[in-house]
Amino acid sequence: MINISDSAQSHFRKLIEREALPGLGVRLSAVNPGTARADVRLEFAEPGDLQGDEWAVDCEGFTVWLDAASVSYLDGAEIDYETRTTGGQLQIRAPKIKGQAPADSASLVERVHWIVENEINPQLAAHRGNVAVQEVTAEGVVLLRFGGGCHGCGMADVTLKQGIEKTLLEKVPGVTAVRDATDHDTGAAPYIPRDAA
Repeated sequence: MINISDSAQSHFRKLIEREALPGLGVRLSAVNPGTARADVRLEFAEPGDLQGDEWAVDCEGFTVWLDAASVSYLDGAEIDYETRTTGGQLQIRAPKIKGQAPADSASLVERVHWIVENEINPQLAAHRGNVAVQEVTAEGVVLLRFGGGCHGCGMADVTLKQGIEKTLLEKVPGVTAVRDATDHDTGAAPYIPRDAA
């Protein structure tokens, strides 16, 4: 399920022994799992800090607790500790944390959401923007709402047609068109004001 190298176990053991707290262990959880922003949270935890549904991984001298909701995302994770001349570095690799792209047999809605969350929104984040899927019609038309810096942006139409629509048409079979359902006049902090575009 999860592989913790001997050097990582030794590192944790030293830190835990230094704290001298009975039952102190390591708790792992996935933050924003299944998205492009996914990350692993590692923290030391006493028995009283636990929710009670964690999965236990017994190591020599301590326990690693896996957050129950994170187990599928942390499956196959590897934790290693590398000693370097400037100190040490803990490395956590969790190949399933960002989730897996839905199969071609998944619903159109699932496939659209995956591309929006894992390809489109990470690009829009560079301009403090994002889009949310409002609806996917039976005809394959995707209705989006722009948010953040894209809400009210003078370049939203270009982003929609040359970026988002092009990506969805190319990567999600079944999408026939992409439409903007945003009232851009209400945008409070556009990346490029509409009158400047």
